[in-house]
Amino acid sequence: ADMNGTAIENFVCVIYNVSFMNCTWHVGRTATEDTQYFLYWRPSKKEDLTECQNYIKDDCGRHTGCRFQNVTIENKDAYFLINGSRSGQNIQSYEKKILLISDYIIVEKLTPPLNVTVNCTEASHRCSIWWQPPRTSHVKKRSCFKYEIVIENK
Repeated sequence: ADMNGTAIENFVCVIYNVSFMNCTWHVGRTATEDTQYFLYWRPSKKEDLTECQNYIKDDCGRHTGCRFQNVTIENKDAYFLINGSRSGQNIQSYEKKILLISDYIIVEKLTPPLNVTVNCTEASHRCSIWWQPPRTSHVKKRSCFKYEIVIENK
């Protein structure tokens, strides 16, 4: 059987709440309902390749993503391999090696700023607002953040 087009497409990973990561993909364009995918990854060269423990599934029960916990993001290469089978035969595999803090394939959804404090004085008709930067998996410099404040008069 022709296995062209069975490899996954649109692989992307999103980090959230500092140490959680979801990686998702679309099934291959010629994948059938009995096609199943398996994700293996190695967070750094020093670690072993391990299979996903918490798959995200589509309506057909096919694996279309993985949820990771306790992910540590550093300046290191990560390796992802997604292979699978259809009707008992191996399908095309997908491999990606990425630098976790700089590649386009990893996106981080930041938490809101912490400890937001507002102090308004009626006499001067002014308000002062302070906050701490959001928690992040790898950004250490405060100057890396830009903020936008929307003030609604209620």
